[in-house]
Amino acid sequence: MTRRPLVLLVAVAATLGLAACGEKQENLSGTDKPPEAKLSLLLDYLPNADHVGIFQAQSSGGFTKAGLDVDIKTPDDPATVLKLVEAGKVDVGISYEPEVLLARAQGQNVVAIASLVQRPLTSLISLPKAGITKASDLEGKKVGTAGIPYQQAYLDTIAKTAGISPTSIKQVDVGFNLNQALISGKVDATLGGFWNVEGVELQQKKRDPKISPVNDLGVPNYSELVLVARGDTLTTKESSIRRLVRAIGQGYQAVRKDPAAGVDPLLDANKELDPKLQRESVAKTMDAFFPSGKDAKQPWGWLDTDEWADYAQWMLTNGLLKKQIPLDNVVTTDFLAGEGAGVGRKTPDGAARPDQSLPGYKGE
Repeated sequence: MTRRPLVLLVAVAATLGLAACGEKQENLSGTDKPPEAKLSLLLDYLPNADHVGIFQAQSSGGFTKAGLDVDIKTPDDPATVLKLVEAGKVDVGISYEPEVLLARAQGQNVVAIASLVQRPLTSLISLPKAGITKASDLEGKKVGTAGIPYQQAYLDTIAKTAGISPTSIKQVDVGFNLNQALISGKVDATLGGFWNVEGVELQQKKRDPKISPVNDLGVPNYSELVLVARGDTLTTKESSIRRLVRAIGQGYQAVRKDPAAGVDPLLDANKELDPKLQRESVAKTMDAFFPSGKDAKQPWGWLDTDEWADYAQWMLTNGLLKKQIPLDNVVTTDFLAGEGAGVGRKTPDGAARPDQSLPGYKGE
């Protein structure tokens, strides 16, 4: 689901110095309940399946148990989320990895502290009548997008990976009516819809869509959604935000065990949601809420800093970022549960780091 345009202003940055500190322990259970603290959490969009663990934590009392009074807000304009976080108008926001990189490159003091969705939801979607079974079949086809610059970069990468010329694909700006343009035959495929939203909608309508996430087509893996806070806020409200992240993580773990525990509160939070769509969307997204593959043993919310560096390099190569500068503290694993903070960090100069696999390593 294309949420909104990714605004590409004059951007700088790329090869990352991704910092993380040693993990600290917070008690989220037992008799020593921490004093209640107020925090505001700004969503990236209207409540939907991606937020299911947040509403589980709210409805189950998980935030209260963690000593938190959390005010969950919906943005009037999704384009302003990072600006409000950076200005200190809200404590924590939900945004997208590319936008965090762009914002930090522009000097905004925002830091990614947890991943809500570990991999891209953005997908290439087509229907059987278009005859697109593989990416090379896009040659000579019309692909609908929302006219967002990064989608053009995705399409170029997909074409090059498939061995066809990017100019052989006609890109059509269809706004945010991606499925409508696809069903009507205005375009042969779309790029920008989410496999867990537009893809599920088409499946429920028995349209038999061909759905390929962009990271299966040559685009580096990235976190579709991340929790973000202002650097200063992470210092002044460190304990509260640490407890918030842990409580949200516990919410997603609870949904993993019992999906209804999160879907029902989600439907209460947004009465306009289609219950059937949300239940299937949550079920299909479940694995993406948690680390997998080489990171499978990492805690909920894991941020793979090697992947962040690779994706930032891809942005630079494709002109989405214009200049390389070292970026410290773009992302931190310090607020996640478990050990492993600081793993996978890269620095621009390739300077040696302590052996983070050694027992007792707690970061720098």
